[in-house]
Amino acid sequence: MGVHSSRTLAWLMWLIGSLFYAYQYVLRVLPNIMMPEVMHKFQVDAHLFGQFSGFYYVGYALMHIPIGLLLDKLGPKWVLPMCILLTVIGLLPLVYSETWFYTVIGRGLIGIGSSGAILGVFKIIRLAFPEAHFTRMLGFSVTLGLVGAIYGGQPVNYLMQHLGWEKVIQLIAVVGMGLALLTFILVPNQPQSTQSHSMWQDIKSVLTNFRVLAICILAGMMVGPLEGFADVWGTEFLKAVYQLDLAMAAFLPSLLFLGMCFGSPLLSLLAEKTQAFFGLITCCAMIMATSFILILSQSLGAYWLSVLFFGIGMCCAYQILAIYKASTFVQESQVGLTTACANMIIMIFGFVFHSQIGRILVNSWDGQLSSLHTPQYSAQAYIDAISIIPWGLGGAALGFGLIWMNQARFAALETNANKF
Repeated sequence: MGVHSSRTLAWLMWLIGSLFYAYQYVLRVLPNIMMPEVMHKFQVDAHLFGQFSGFYYVGYALMHIPIGLLLDKLGPKWVLPMCILLTVIGLLPLVYSETWFYTVIGRGLIGIGSSGAILGVFKIIRLAFPEAHFTRMLGFSVTLGLVGAIYGGQPVNYLMQHLGWEKVIQLIAVVGMGLALLTFILVPNQPQSTQSHSMWQDIKSVLTNFRVLAICILAGMMVGPLEGFADVWGTEFLKAVYQLDLAMAAFLPSLLFLGMCFGSPLLSLLAEKTQAFFGLITCCAMIMATSFILILSQSLGAYWLSVLFFGIGMCCAYQILAIYKASTFVQESQVGLTTACANMIIMIFGFVFHSQIGRILVNSWDGQLSSLHTPQYSAQAYIDAISIIPWGLGGAALGFGLIWMNQARFAALETNANKF
């Protein structure tokens, strides 16, 4: 195969993986737009809805390692279409079932399938591009993928107003089936892994590496703005606290994803140039914490909300730096596995934020009902619930700041598996 053909194939594989990443983002943020309709159909409160939204992250995290192993064994051609079809199957109970249990299971299936998107991108980048370009290509993938999150906001809300929310879900499912078929046709078959060493020994080594765990746990404490606010609770928060109409309340959280589109390549470039990974992550945590404190003050207009959400979104790209930095503290043969484990640990914090925000809302409910006869939560209830986000960011800023100031000592730490 010629150089030109190899380069074209590499970019084609990258594009397919990134399109799946964009598609799963649409599915991930759907609860942010469809919350009142889903709560009305299944007659659930905010706590149950928060657990439903967070169950995505349970499926997402639990299947990271198995799907990573399947990608090594079978290659993206077979695994990615299967993952896409799982997300489609997970959508169907919302429309075709009246049982809440099946809907929650479906949300978990969406999470399981979605985990194949980022892992597929990791795999494709490492198969098709030099290792030195990993953060750059991952930044490009995240930028393209976040277009899905942006279109999962106001554009999906617009379609809902004209077609109805169930028709929109059916349309998204059809798009998913088409993407699965396209992926199977266009992605070439890859040779099976011939690694002879014990993968389970590698998994144990990674999951008992203190440095990897420290980075991932601190990074997980920073996912609140994206996975707690923008994914689900942002629209209802803005309607209740800032009295915005549905169109504007659905639009503003999408600015976090737009900001991350710009922040992903920018932070990756800054990190490559300066090598100040921990310093940049610390600054991101501090900026996001300060911004959320201002947002919770209820003193901002739409313009300043837009500016802050865009800035927060740029800082959310810290995840790329954290995942890459975690992978530098393992053997070269464990780098791919470490990126999967790091993303798994970080994403499971999405369930923590969703379930806790929902729990606080239910505990703060004053008994009011909406026009759909579902619980209607007050502005103060939303402020109390969303306040856990800046607390998490503040703790992460402190932790990463200590690592930043003691980088040499942190880098020299040896893994002691007996402690875990």
